[in-house]
Formats: sequence, structure tokens, C-alpha cells
Amino acid sequence: MTDTAPAGEAPVYTILCVDDEVNILATLRRLLKRRGYEVLTAESGAAGLQILQETPVHLVISDMRMPEMDGAAFLHTVRQQWPDTVRLLLTGFADIPSIINAINNGEIYRYITKPWDEAELLLTVRRALERIALEQDKRRLQLQVQQQNETLQLLNSALESKVLERTEDLHTANARLKKNYLNSIKAFSNLMDLRSGDLSGHSRMLANLARRTAANMQLPEGVQQEIFVAGLLHDIGKIGLSDSVLARPVGRLGRDDMLLYQRHPGWGEVALMALDDMHGVAALIRAHHERFDGQGFPDGLKGAQLPLAAHILIVAEAYLDMQAGNISEVRLNATEAAAMVARGRGTQFHPEVVDVFLQVALNAVPDTQVPCLSLTTKELVAGMVMARDLFAADGLVLLGADHVLTDKLIALLRQREQRDGVNVVLAIKKNSPP
Repeated sequence: MTDTAPAGEAPVYTILCVDDEVNILATLRRLLKRRGYEVLTAESGAAGLQILQETPVHLVISDMRMPEMDGAAFLHTVRQQWPDTVRLLLTGFADIPSIINAINNGEIYRYITKPWDEAELLLTVRRALERIALEQDKRRLQLQVQQQNETLQLLNSALESKVLERTEDLHTANARLKKNYLNSIKAFSNLMDLRSGDLSGHSRMLANLARRTAANMQLPEGVQQEIFVAGLLHDIGKIGLSDSVLARPVGRLGRDDMLLYQRHPGWGEVALMALDDMHGVAALIRAHHERFDGQGFPDGLKGAQLPLAAHILIVAEAYLDMQAGNISEVRLNATEAAAMVARGRGTQFHPEVVDVFLQVALNAVPDTQVPCLSLTTKELVAGMVMARDLFAADGLVLLGADHVLTDKLIALLRQREQRDGVNVVLAIKKNSPP
């Protein structure tokens, strides 16, 4: 239903009066027309419904007592077919049950008793029509809000699309940075192993064992990452040691050389001090030669004075050092080294860490058992994943297990083949991309 007044003018409201008494209709018409309303009349409910079907009506005033269709039934029909039309009921004082029926079924706005007071009737009509105006304003505002919301949704969708696109770009860039960061650390770790005379990838094996132990102990992902990086860089301080010190097992070092050797964990911490993101790693590197009973170096910390991550690194370092001959000239095999670790449970090593570490170390799947394909460099495709370490002829680790190949890396491997006159065969994980 719309107002008939032009824009900027007060609307002209149409009122339908329904009563079987002609004189009442005439009185209502005269009263309402003086107030500027357009008035229609009907002498029965059926006639009123006919008018409603043909003409938009804002307000209906209906008598209660009418033949054939009383006011309650008429207003009930109006509510069903023209719910926006406001409904008023004229009734006598004795019609209380009928009023209740009209309220319940016709949902009338007000009822006016006969004989009515003109001022009261006009006030009721005006307030009823004001309600219509408020409803119309409400709907108009709701429509504007809906349209604005739809516009905002379109803008938000476009913005979300751009944000998702930019976020994906950032994730890709961050993943590339993280990959390059780890690859750089691994490369530096290889150089440190070379400086120490250990070409077997000692630091990478330590890092992997320590990280898997931390994962089995359900340490947070961030801590696992710090343990892994600390494992790769744990011997960075050895760069400051002489060749003569590095060439001998720790057990054969003299007093002065031993004092010098015990400083390398601190040197490693200092080397990383300027890197804000490496402070946690630096702390682990400083602690990797401490002991659970406090007899280690450089600070003599024990038990809970050390974080659990440091205890993990301590156990993994000792386990691999026993096998590499870094502690004594006698190299232990994996079973013997595990037995020595178990013997140090509660003294040299944290008891809980020992229990979990031995499960990890003894149940580890050897690289040779990882399902893989042996491929030449001509068969390599970017995205393939290394199943085992790739060693150079002198024993240096060229690429570690789990390394993802790139086009540039494959090109470098092919160049190395041509330059050195060797055929390179790589162990690639089965079902690895692409």
C-alpha cells in the first residue's frame, strides 16, 4: 500500500467505514472528510470486501453488529487478505465477547464504543494512521539497509577475495623463506661437520632424532622447530677450536685443551646472539653439554634448571657422539650406545627423556627401508622428495633426506655430473610429487 500524496506533501489516507446503518456512515463520512481523509463507505461486510479488492485502503472502521457477516468475521477476513490495513471496531458496551473475538481473530488496533466521542475517535484514527506512516518508514529503512547490506556484501566479497589472494601470496612467500632459511642452516651445518672432520651428516641426524623425540613428548610445534635448528647448529662454537683439538676424542684432551673445548657451547650461543629469532636456539646450544645431575658444562645446571628441550638435545648428542668416536676412540654401535644412554638414566640424562628417546632411536626406520625409486638426474622432476641422503665421493652430504628438489637444483646436479664425470643416482620417495 502506498500513499497518494505527491512527494513533499502530507499523504492522503483512505478510510473505509462499514456499517449497516446509513446514518452512522453519513456521520463518519462527514466527520472524517473535515479532517482531509478520503472516505469510502459500505453497508455490509461483503460490500466492504468488494471495495477492498478494488481500492487500496489504509484504515477500516467496522461496526460489530451487522447482518450476515458481523464485524469480527469481516475484520478477520481483512486481516488475512490485507494485513497492512489497520482495523478499528465500533461496538456497544454489551458486546464484550464480540470484542474479544475481534481482538483474537481480527487483531484490531483499537475498539471504539458507541456512542463515540468525536475527539476520541479522531485521535484514535490519527494515531492509527501515524502507525501506518511509521511502518512505511520502517520498511523503507529496512529496504535501504538491505540494499546497503547487499552492496557491502559485494564489496566484502571482493575485499575477501583480494585478502585471500594476498594471504595466499604471503603464505607462499613465507613458506619459501622458511624453506630457504632451513636449507641455509642445513648447508651451514654441513660446513660445520666438515670443519669437525665428520662427513656423515652428524648434525642433521642429531636434529632429526631430537625433533622426533620432542614430537613424541608432545612438546609445542615451536619448541620442536627450535630443537631441530639447535641440533643442526649445536656445534657452531667448534669453529673457534683448533684442528688439533677437533682431531682428538674428548676423552684424550689434556687439561688446557679440555678447558678450551668446554667453552664452545658458549661461543655457539654468542654467535647467534644478534639474531632475535634465534635466542631460544642459542640457549639450547649453550646447554647441549650439561647433565641432569649438574656435572656438565659450561654452567653446571641440573634437573629443572634446564628446559626439557635441552635435555632432549643432551641425550641425542651423547648417543651419536658415542657412535662417532667423539667421546673415546672406541666407536659404539647403535645398540651399545643405547645401552650406555640407558645406564646414564637419572644421572647424566633426564629419566623421562631417556625413556622416550630410546623408543624413538631404536624404532627408527633406517633410510634403506624407506620405499623409494633410484633415479638418474635425467629422470628428476621438480617437486620430488629425497628418500635418503646424497653423499659426494669424499663423504660430504650433498642433499639430505626429505629435501624437495627444484628445477635449479636439478640443473646443478646435472652440471656436477658433467664437470666431475660421474653418474649421480638419487633415492626419491615413492608417490612424491609431482
